[in-house]
Amino acid sequence: MHVLLGHPYDFGLSTERFRTFGNDRANAWHAGPDGAGGLHRFVGGREVRIEAAPGGVEAVGATAADLPELRHLLGAAFDLDAFAAWAAGDETLAPVVAALEGFRPMLVPDPWEALVTSITAQQVSLRSATAIRSRLIEAYGAPGEHAHAFPARDRIAGARPDDLVALGFSGRKAEYVVELARSELDDAGLASLADDEVKERLVALRGLGEWTADWFLARHLGRPHAWPAGDLALVKAVRAAYAEIQDVRAFGERLHPFQNLAAQYLLAGHRLLPPA
Repeated sequence: MHVLLGHPYDFGLSTERFRTFGNDRANAWHAGPDGAGGLHRFVGGREVRIEAAPGGVEAVGATAADLPELRHLLGAAFDLDAFAAWAAGDETLAPVVAALEGFRPMLVPDPWEALVTSITAQQVSLRSATAIRSRLIEAYGAPGEHAHAFPARDRIAGARPDDLVALGFSGRKAEYVVELARSELDDAGLASLADDEVKERLVALRGLGEWTADWFLARHLGRPHAWPAGDLALVKAVRAAYAEIQDVRAFGERLHPFQNLAAQYLLAGHRLLPPA
C-alpha cells in the first residue's frame, strides 16, 4: 500500500530515532535483500514493512483498513507547509527547519504503548529505555519475522512487578506499568478530550507526571500545542539554539501555534545538525 505524505518527504530522516537509540523491538529497522532499510511494525495485527517510496512510503503487507493507523504512525496530519512558512519568521528556527526539510515526526499510534514508552524513558537515557522496553516487548509481545507486537494491556495486567524487574525495570517503574495496566483509565478515550483534561486524567495516576502527559500529547495525540518543557533534552536543545532563554516553559508561548513541531525539530536539529 502506497501512503502519500506530500513532497518533500525524507523517510530516512523521519525514521532516524528508531536507529539512533538502539533496537526497538516494536519498531524494528531491517535492511531488505536490496540493502534498503525499512521499518517493521505490527499494524492491524500483522507485521508490516514500511519503506521509502515517491512522495511517501510503501507499507508492504498492509491493507486498506490499516490506512488510518499508518497515517497516524507517520504523522500525516502535521501541516509541515504551514509550519515552515511560520518558522521562516524566526531567524533561529528557520535554518533548522530548512536543514531538516522532509522530516515528518512519527507518532506512537497506540495510547497504551505511548504511556508505557514514556514510563520506561523517565530519568534514563533513551538508549537504556529502548533496551529495557525491548525486553518487555520480547517477553510479552507476539513475535513476527523482524518485529514483535507491543504487549497487550491485559497481558501486562496479569504480570507481577517482580516479573518486570527481572527484565530490567526499576521497582517503581515496574509497579507503575502494572498498576497502569490494571487501572480503569480509558486510554483510547483520551483522544476526545482537550489537552488540559488529558493531562488531568494522566497525572492523577501513580507514576504519570507532567513530563509523561506532555509527551503523550506530543507523540501519541500529535497535539499542536504540546510543549514538554520539563524534558532535559528539549531544555538543552532550546538553550543551544536560543542562548538567551532561561524559562523554557514560558518560551513555549513564543512558538504558538506550533509548539509540538518546534519541539520535534529543535530536538532533531540538536542531535543531527552541527552547532551554528
